[in-house]
Amino acid sequence: MANILVVGPHPDDQELGMGGTILRLAQQGHDVLLLDMTNGEPTPFGSPEQREKEWTAAAKILGNVKRRLLGLKNREVEHSLQARHLVAGVMREHQAEVVFLPYYEDAHPDHIATTRIVEDARFDAKLTKTDLPGEPIYPRWLIYYYCTHLRHVANPSFCMDITEQMDEKERAVKAYESQFVTPEKNRRVVEWLRQMNGYMGSRIGTEYAEPFFTREPLGLTGLDGVVM
Repeated sequence: MANILVVGPHPDDQELGMGGTILRLAQQGHDVLLLDMTNGEPTPFGSPEQREKEWTAAAKILGNVKRRLLGLKNREVEHSLQARHLVAGVMREHQAEVVFLPYYEDAHPDHIATTRIVEDARFDAKLTKTDLPGEPIYPRWLIYYYCTHLRHVANPSFCMDITEQMDEKERAVKAYESQFVTPEKNRRVVEWLRQMNGYMGSRIGTEYAEPFFTREPLGLTGLDGVVM
């Protein structure tokens, strides 16, 4: 089993981009930690207290996975040495072997900054003779998930079958009532999400799937896990 870190700029990004995969990994026994860079507030219908209630409920739906708030300021995430070291410290404390992060092309500055921070934190996490907490580690895999604010059509390296997890993924997204239930205009996002995951599933011959991208090649030892 692996120690897995899933980094999101705001609470709900992980659920939107890879909620089904998070649940699937938790069901397989992996140690999954969700790291929220910010609390996502302010928003029109939310508050810090409401958002915490929502992200706690979502994590429970996704297999009672662990969750941690880094505490950067929403709308002002910057690619800085301090931010890199904060994330590197989490990588070391969790001994993260696999790190999921947002796809690097996006319209939201927080998303772009988060991706840069995590990419560089991977390097910082392996350093010796530093004040960073935990033991040095170099996460073996960086895997990008799609939660972009662009009208972007994903061109993934691979897709994860989430047919059995799709309904729970939708429940986890709807746990963010202040984001996807109360604001009427955002309810369409949930419908669109199911349609998109349905399309990605059709590309690999399943009902639903989530797309992912890697800059580095993934290695296989056999065809056991490949959808045929």
